[in-house]
Amino acid sequence: MQFSFAQEKTITGTVVDEDGLPLPGVNVIEKGTRNGVQTNFDGKYSIKVDEGKVLVFSYVGFTSKEQMVGTSNILNVTLVVDAAALDEVVVTGYSTQKKSDITGSVVKVDDEVLKSFASPTVDQALQGNVAGLTVSSSSGTPGSVANIRIRGISSITAGNEPLYVIDGVPINNGNVSASGATSSISALAAIDNNNIASITVLKDASATAQYGARGANGVILITTKSGKYGETVFTINTQIGFMNDAVDGPTPLTSAQRLELAAEAYYNDGYYDTTQQATDYLLENNALFKAWDQNGRKESDWGSAVANKDAIYREYSISASGGGNGHNFFASLGYLEQEATVIGSSFERISGSINFSKDLTPSLKLSSNNSAAYTFQKAFLERSAYFASPRTAKYFMNSLRYPYNDDGTFAEIGGALPNPLIGARDDFNDNRFTRIISGNALTWDIGSGFTLGAKFSVDLQLYNYRTYSNRNYGYGVPTSGDASQYDRTNAFYVFQNYLDYNLALNQHNLKFKLLQEYQSNRQYFLGGAAENFADDGLYFLDSAGTPSSVSSSFSDWYMGAYLGLLEYSVFDSRYVLNLSYRIEGNSRFQEDNRWGNFYSVGAAWNIHKEDFLTSIDNIEYLKLRFSYGKTGNASIGLNRYQSLFTYGVDYNGDGAQAVSTFGNNDLSWEINKTIDIGLEFGLFNDVLSGSIGYFNRKSEDLLLNVPLSQTTGFSSQTQNIGALKNTGVEIQLNASLIDTQDVSLSIGGNIATVNNEITELPLDPNGIERTITTTTTRIETGHPVREWYMPTWAGVNPETGMEEFYLNGVGGETTTTFNDAEAVFQGANAVPTLTAGVNLNFEVKGFFLNAQAYYAGGHKIYEGWHLYLNQPNGFPIFSYNGYQSLLDRWQETGDITRNGKFTSDGQSWQRHSKYLYDGDFIRLRNLTFGYNIPSSVMNSIGMKTARVFVRGNNLATWVKDDNLLFDPEQDLGGETGLETPPTKSFLFGVNLTF
Repeated sequence: MQFSFAQEKTITGTVVDEDGLPLPGVNVIEKGTRNGVQTNFDGKYSIKVDEGKVLVFSYVGFTSKEQMVGTSNILNVTLVVDAAALDEVVVTGYSTQKKSDITGSVVKVDDEVLKSFASPTVDQALQGNVAGLTVSSSSGTPGSVANIRIRGISSITAGNEPLYVIDGVPINNGNVSASGATSSISALAAIDNNNIASITVLKDASATAQYGARGANGVILITTKSGKYGETVFTINTQIGFMNDAVDGPTPLTSAQRLELAAEAYYNDGYYDTTQQATDYLLENNALFKAWDQNGRKESDWGSAVANKDAIYREYSISASGGGNGHNFFASLGYLEQEATVIGSSFERISGSINFSKDLTPSLKLSSNNSAAYTFQKAFLERSAYFASPRTAKYFMNSLRYPYNDDGTFAEIGGALPNPLIGARDDFNDNRFTRIISGNALTWDIGSGFTLGAKFSVDLQLYNYRTYSNRNYGYGVPTSGDASQYDRTNAFYVFQNYLDYNLALNQHNLKFKLLQEYQSNRQYFLGGAAENFADDGLYFLDSAGTPSSVSSSFSDWYMGAYLGLLEYSVFDSRYVLNLSYRIEGNSRFQEDNRWGNFYSVGAAWNIHKEDFLTSIDNIEYLKLRFSYGKTGNASIGLNRYQSLFTYGVDYNGDGAQAVSTFGNNDLSWEINKTIDIGLEFGLFNDVLSGSIGYFNRKSEDLLLNVPLSQTTGFSSQTQNIGALKNTGVEIQLNASLIDTQDVSLSIGGNIATVNNEITELPLDPNGIERTITTTTTRIETGHPVREWYMPTWAGVNPETGMEEFYLNGVGGETTTTFNDAEAVFQGANAVPTLTAGVNLNFEVKGFFLNAQAYYAGGHKIYEGWHLYLNQPNGFPIFSYNGYQSLLDRWQETGDITRNGKFTSDGQSWQRHSKYLYDGDFIRLRNLTFGYNIPSSVMNSIGMKTARVFVRGNNLATWVKDDNLLFDPEQDLGGETGLETPPTKSFLFGVNLTF
């Protein structure tokens, strides 16, 4: 009989690579158990284990190694690079692929890049980091929507937004606000950036065709964080700082300047013989000028009165991740608070997530990713020229009026221009948005290369919008106070079932996927409004005396699809072929036209694996790829194919019906056909890496709102007619100039072009093309979508001071009569044709500096509201408060000026090229300086790693056109408004792990 007793002891050691550099984050696991740890920043570890047991050392990109525990308490290990493992695995849609096997245009953005920009919505961080992707914000108000376009505009009147996919499941995104007057709120604002592991952008058909119609405008794949095998690791991330407007905008006139221009206008109009006589008249007879003069000519400052200087930004996140034998988990809690840079507006988010996976049996695995967030946005009237908006006060409030009384209380200004300070205090426009996303998957490894899986996900969005205008002052006075409340429930379900088959035979590798997918979207809406409140402090509708409106609705749409994917590689992925075929049906179309067929074919040649290149030391990676595919677009309103009646009609107090839609039973898919060619490379031991690509995307059978004769009773009908194309070149480069243990330096960037052209439009019965023309743009073949189209300004006549326009719109003869000037194309639209991003990363002995800048150009921006604020007429000097740029005006013969002579009259709208500016700009998006505290210091206090940093976002902006005084980053409409500009932020942050 023998008895043996295992002797547990503490094993310590260091894990290094082949060059002797420490490897942090290596998993050190006792084989066959859940006992495990990870190496710290210096590659050191410590684990309790019985003598004679086996430790498994594993790390991404290195070959795993097993070591038996002997008598020694010290066990140092060297890991060897695994050449196959270095071939990065990237999520490319419904599957993952090795980098060498990807045949499409795919860009992956890691979490470190995503966290470099402080914003409630993660899409803001993509700007400048992905070639061919443009981001334009509708507003800088916290939580607002940003518009993303990938490789230009693919449709004229159908949707152009990319599809968002979280952990393999398509989700709903966009503006969820119920109001077109107040701040927008993005559905993405309910996702905590700290929980995102990476974002992958799919741009070409080989990558997007597997999503059928939804992938026509590109796909943005969001991968959330998951647990890792080993001990539980806690992470704390925090950022605290303040924000201001990135661009101040035009400087308004002072009261003294208003007096000067007003007197000059009266003189020019012949009311007085001299400007001095006009000045004397204004100071004596104009009540506002008189009071201003008698009170010592004190200047008001509405801009400062409504500004929230140094708006607070706070972000906190704590997470835990880990795993053991057959399971892993990731859980987090987060809180974000951001004040707007104007009074009365803010954003708050409370979020949480829990992701886990569990091996139910050796062949059956369950995974579940769940997140929930509650967001609250104090919105305000900013999406039009509302006089009660704090954003408009700077320009619409008369500078001769003051925001405060002498005793410091808010001044109750009468008329149509209420004091926004009172509105911000007593009124509210609140957006509350709750979002719950749950994705659940069950996979069964059948054996012999077969895997069966099922996924179910739900995206539940609960939205509540409340408004109140007080009964004492402002817009609510005529109704004795008014309020409204709207509730929307949006439930988005996705079901997926799939069968995978993997076959490895000699040097041939085959992967095949069959997938069935079903989506359902159901939306319920209920809202009402009321007025006439009996007392202050009453906000809810049942407290109002007079109900004024009620509305409710239900809408739904469905999608079904069948997908086949084939991935074939041979000779160690030297040659790769990817095929996809998708049959998709959408309830937006009539039954006979409901189903569409979409496909792609992609091929790649990994040239660096050829024998004739293996002897060349300076080429580590060289791949040529090609793809072609057909995708669709169904992003139009519901039931467009049906001729419908509406019953929401009041006919003398009785319910009635009326025709609401014209209908079109022939309506079907808009088609995109894309060719993509690219070369990817890694040279000089990967010191220089990058890619060069060309794309040609043609859109056919456009879902176009075609103008109809007014005799039909409808202005337009959605038809499948028209075509356009987008072509361009994309280049991404990264140079790792220094890479040593103590010092590293890399510079990278991207540049992309996109040329958009309409190639076909419908014809009228006479065979003449149906162009679509507005007061500033036109849609016509041979031109980009919505190219600026207007009369051309010829300048100010130095002899007469009159503003002139070219009769033919190009040059030569001029006229002072605006309506006689011909409108012509102005050579660009509002979408940049050239974009670029550049980044720098420098680190020395733990100190690091990161910088990133963005450029956009080749487009034009039009100035809105110039009639009232930037034209030499009576509006900016008597009614509102114009810009100081008006001081550059004609006063006497020979003056060379931008503005003509002033008049006291009002003018009608005259939209022309004087207010159309080059949109080129460069912005310093991110500048971060920080320090990684040595792990030896952190270990002594029981922690693993620590990083401290200071960060600035949008620190500087350069604009090409000196006349463009507003922020150059406008939404895709391309017209400047009075919304909140992007913010400039200064932040201090700490990242801790323990």
